[in-house]
Amino acid sequence: MPTSLSRPPRTETNIHKVAILFAGGPAPAANAVISTAAAAFLRNDIQVVGVKFGYSNLVQFGPEHPMVEGRDYINITHERLKRTRNSQGILIGTARTNPGKNISDPAHLQDAQRAAPLKTVYDALRSIGVDALISIGGDDTLKTANKFHMFQEQLPPDCPRMPVVHLPKTIDNDYMGIDFTFGYFTAVEMLASEIRNLLADAESSRSYFLAETMGRSAGWLSYGAAIAGEASLVISVEDIHDDYETIEEITNPKTGLVETRRVMRLEAVVRRIVATMRAREQEGKEYGVIVLAEGLAELLPYSEIKGIPRDEHGHIAIVQVNLGRFFADLISKEYTRQTGNHRKITGLTLGYESRCARPQAFDVMLGAQLGVGAYRALVEQRKHGGVMVSVSGQLDLNFVPFSELVDPETLVTVVRYIRPDSDFHRLARFLETYVG
Repeated sequence: MPTSLSRPPRTETNIHKVAILFAGGPAPAANAVISTAAAAFLRNDIQVVGVKFGYSNLVQFGPEHPMVEGRDYINITHERLKRTRNSQGILIGTARTNPGKNISDPAHLQDAQRAAPLKTVYDALRSIGVDALISIGGDDTLKTANKFHMFQEQLPPDCPRMPVVHLPKTIDNDYMGIDFTFGYFTAVEMLASEIRNLLADAESSRSYFLAETMGRSAGWLSYGAAIAGEASLVISVEDIHDDYETIEEITNPKTGLVETRRVMRLEAVVRRIVATMRAREQEGKEYGVIVLAEGLAELLPYSEIKGIPRDEHGHIAIVQVNLGRFFADLISKEYTRQTGNHRKITGLTLGYESRCARPQAFDVMLGAQLGVGAYRALVEQRKHGGVMVSVSGQLDLNFVPFSELVDPETLVTVVRYIRPDSDFHRLARFLETYVG
């Protein structure tokens, strides 16, 4: 029997070469995930290739664009992995190319034209002898991994299948099936540090900063940064309900049909922010930092976001909205209307600088366990269906089937929001300035 100091036993497997692919936005500790996954396979004499820049090169595969080492992929070796676990950036690069964008229903997999990009990805990987795929990315990348897994199920029986293991990545931390995602705590600490700097600036000049942070779908990053950074107030999509929301009717320019959408009541949100400012003044504080999650842009009235483009996944180009400046103007006017005084309010955006920050210890540990989890799923556990690696408790590994994370009819993943009135949500309310 192995002792506590024994290395993990070698395991017999029919997997000879795995591909590691990273897609979507960067996250701290990305290289901890990639390097530990690669090292685990290499130590079992399994070759590892790193696919460069997500799916962007794979979808171009064909007679005129074969897979070329160095351009489209790299062979990962022990030598290449030295001192990479704590490094910044992404060893193999990333991109947002989505080969499953035309698949929104399982029946679409039977349509050769819709499924063509997935077939191209399959052919590209098989052309370099890949037996299994490790996908690292956010919920959009999880959707793609699931579609690629389902595509292979449609292949003739004599076609080789590549098991797909997905490792969850997002600094937004809005993933179902895992408590915290790697990079989240590093990003929170980076943003919290900037918020603390802004607080010192605001106090010096008796002013306010309105900081827009990343968090497209849920408020985990905004709330974490606000709590750790001692912000005066934080508002995210989870807070837009009851008095702060309304229904808007618009005419779809493509179909001509009248549709309804949930939007925030701007005047109510603005008054709530001004109420915080005035409450702080009663405490002798004529300054502060208000944190807004970028996802609030999706809840702006249609008149404010009309014409703004969307990406391949249907997400609005938030950078073109400039949420902080937009709200700063409204708040300044409302504050003056209520008080007759002027207060300088500066809107700014925080976030991109946190995506490739040097990872803190917990994120390196979490990322390393996820990377090793990919090896254990494929080799030790022999998971041949699509699974996502998860970590809970004291870095205990769990393997969650795609079927539990993706809607089988729409093929859409479920966002994990902060539960209103949960202890995490209430923590921010306890710490910020009391109103009313």
